[in-house]
Amino acid sequence: MKAIFKQYPHWLICLLAILLVSFYWTFWASDRYVSHANVVLESPQISAPDISFSSLLSGSAGGNTADMLLLRDYLLSIDMLKFLVDNANFRQHYADSGADLISELGSSDAPLEKLHDYYLKRVFVELDDYAKVLRIDVEAFTSEKANEIAEFLLAEGERHMNQMGQRLAQEQVEFLEKQVKVLEENFKETRNALLEYQNENGLVSPTGTVESLNSVVSTLQGQLALLKARKSALGSYQSVRSSEIIRINSEISAIKNQIEEENGRLAGQEGNTLNAVSSEYQTLELRAKFAQESYSGALAALENTRIEAARKLKQVSVLQSPTLPQYPEKPDRLYNIVVFTIIALFITLIVNMLVLIVKDHRD
Repeated sequence: MKAIFKQYPHWLICLLAILLVSFYWTFWASDRYVSHANVVLESPQISAPDISFSSLLSGSAGGNTADMLLLRDYLLSIDMLKFLVDNANFRQHYADSGADLISELGSSDAPLEKLHDYYLKRVFVELDDYAKVLRIDVEAFTSEKANEIAEFLLAEGERHMNQMGQRLAQEQVEFLEKQVKVLEENFKETRNALLEYQNENGLVSPTGTVESLNSVVSTLQGQLALLKARKSALGSYQSVRSSEIIRINSEISAIKNQIEEENGRLAGQEGNTLNAVSSEYQTLELRAKFAQESYSGALAALENTRIEAARKLKQVSVLQSPTLPQYPEKPDRLYNIVVFTIIALFITLIVNMLVLIVKDHRD
């Protein structure tokens, strides 16, 4: 056996490495407790006006997945780590708990970058794409600390997501308040322009006046047609100088003059005819109506967005509360020993083959 190890020292190194690693995982590696939690992120819904920014603040099913990814990134972020350092004694627990040198933090004064790398080895947050559930696992050297950190993660994660949504809603409120002021001024200007135009022309509704005149002209034209028909009938047996025909001619002439006068009021060469006044009035009325609708819509959107900004936008719904571990799940000692042994033997076998090839070529 000594001759074999002397001739092939890499096998001796392999055996020593396996024994050393087996000793570490069996007797030295510290127990680690794992707290598990499963959560989903939901957006509470309330009845709201049709015009709203709810879609921007709460999103759809696809947006909920995006929100959970944002929550995952925050839970694994340096900001979350700082919060745990300040509120959960993260440094002290992982550095001064008496764990083995490989598992522990090493120093409670470790730089933030190294501390974050260590944090990512002890906190795992993964999104289950199929179930749309966020699965959180926290490893610690005591079951109480693992549970405590998991609870902090859920509470702080929910607070952060609500803060993001409320900040967005508040920005929307500020934007809408500015828009409402602009639209209010525009509405007042268009309404005043409409009132001034009515007073200037002495007409409350030029459009209604035009319709009335059209009705009058139509009535006069009907009367004119009847008089002409009556004149034609009388002309067949009376003289053109008869009193009846003279009277009818006078009525026909009067009605024609009246029709021309009314038509002159409706349309003509001058710019102050009723059709021009009505056209300008309709334009001003349309502008005023559009400004009113825009102002009304902005007010509704502003009120709804204020409600969105005040309420709880995101809620972490817990499917499984952070567990209080009863036994250490980590490390998986037997699994780690077997995996390392297989890898060590495989690498040593490759080295042995290379050594034999080299010796064969030398011979």
